[in-house]
Amino acid sequence: MPGQAAGTVILPLGYGRWHAGSVGSGVGADAYQLRTSVAWDGGECTLRRTGRRYQFAEVQDHWTIDAVGAAERSRRAPLLVREANVDYYAAHPHFAAEMEHLPPLTSLWAEPGYPGHRWGMAIDLSACIGCGACITACVAENNIPVVGRERVREGREMHWLRVDRYFSGDPAQPRSVSQPVTCHHCELAPCEQVCPVAATVHSSEGLNDMVYNRCVGTRYCANNCPYKVRRFNYFNYRPQMSEQARLAQNPEVTVRSRGVMEKCTYCVQRIQQAKIAAKNARRPLADGEITPACAQTCPTGAIVFGDLSDPHSRVRQLHEHPRAYYLLAELNIKPRTAYLAKLRNPAPGTPEYELKPPVVHPVPDSHANDISHDDGAREEEH
Repeated sequence: MPGQAAGTVILPLGYGRWHAGSVGSGVGADAYQLRTSVAWDGGECTLRRTGRRYQFAEVQDHWTIDAVGAAERSRRAPLLVREANVDYYAAHPHFAAEMEHLPPLTSLWAEPGYPGHRWGMAIDLSACIGCGACITACVAENNIPVVGRERVREGREMHWLRVDRYFSGDPAQPRSVSQPVTCHHCELAPCEQVCPVAATVHSSEGLNDMVYNRCVGTRYCANNCPYKVRRFNYFNYRPQMSEQARLAQNPEVTVRSRGVMEKCTYCVQRIQQAKIAAKNARRPLADGEITPACAQTCPTGAIVFGDLSDPHSRVRQLHEHPRAYYLLAELNIKPRTAYLAKLRNPAPGTPEYELKPPVVHPVPDSHANDISHDDGAREEEH
C-alpha cells in the first residue's frame, strides 16, 4: 500500500474464523496464531519463501484500465474526488463547481416533472472514513447474496454499494480519500434508454426502479451505466432455502433468482413503509423520517437522504451547498446523488497545505461551444 514503511509486513486480524457458520467458517487465514507463537518482549518472527502461490480475492481494482489509460485516469481523478484545504475553501467557497467548465446541458426531449416527492442523496467526502459499514448494511437490508471468493476473483461481486479509494501526493506519504458510489438514480438515466424490455424505469418520484420480473439479463444497462454500479447475478445463490435461512432474509425485499440485474433502490421498501405510515396517520412525511440502510449505519453521518422537493430538507440544503458537485455531470444524466468536496486542514507551511484543486477557468463566451478549446484549457491546468 502507498505509505507503508519499507521492510514491514501488515497482517490484519479478525479473519480466519473457525465458527462463523456455513459461509464464514474456514475462510481466510488466522493470524492470531503468530501472537501466541512469538514472544512479544523482544522475540522475533522470520519470513521465508514457501514456494506456494495464493491468489487473493479483492474488489478495489476491478474495472481499472491498463497502462494505456493511466494518464487519463490520473487526469480525471481530481474531478471525481474534489478536495482543497480549508483556507482555500474560505477564499473560494465554490471551488468544487468551478473546477470544470460545463456547457449548457440541454436534453433532446421534454423531461418529466416531479410534482410530488423527489428523492435524493448527499455524501460528504470530508466525513467519510471508508470503513465500509454502509456496504455491510446494504447487504443485510437488501438480501444481497454472498457470492464467495471464486466469484469475486472473476469480477462478479454483488455489492450494490462500493467505496472507491484514491491516493495523491508523495507515494511515501500519500493523501487518501474514500468515495462511496452507488446508483445515482439519474433523471436522464442511460440504463433506461437501452433496456429492451423496460425492466429499469423511472417512478413518479424519480427513483430508478428495477422490475425483476421483466429483466431478461441482456446487461445492456450495465454497459451503459457510467458509474458501473449494477450487478448481474450469474447464479442462483439460494436454490433451496431452509426455514432457518428464510428468517435471515428481509421479508420486505424480494429474494432474486439468477439472470436478473440488481442495483441500489434507495431502500425503496423503507420509503414505502414511511409513506404508508404517514398516510394512515393523515400527516405529511417529516424530513429525516426515511433513512436508507447505508445512511442509518454510517458512523460519521456522511450519507444524508431525503426529499429534494422540500426546500427545508437537509438533503436539499446539502445539494445547494457551495461544496456540492455531481459526479460525471458533464454526461447530462442529472444524477440525484450529490457529493460534498473534501476539505483538509493541514498546518501552514507543510507540503499538504499547498493542496489546491486544479481549477479550470471558464471558457469565454465566444468559445462557449468550442469543446476543443475547453479540453485544451483543462489539459493545460492539469
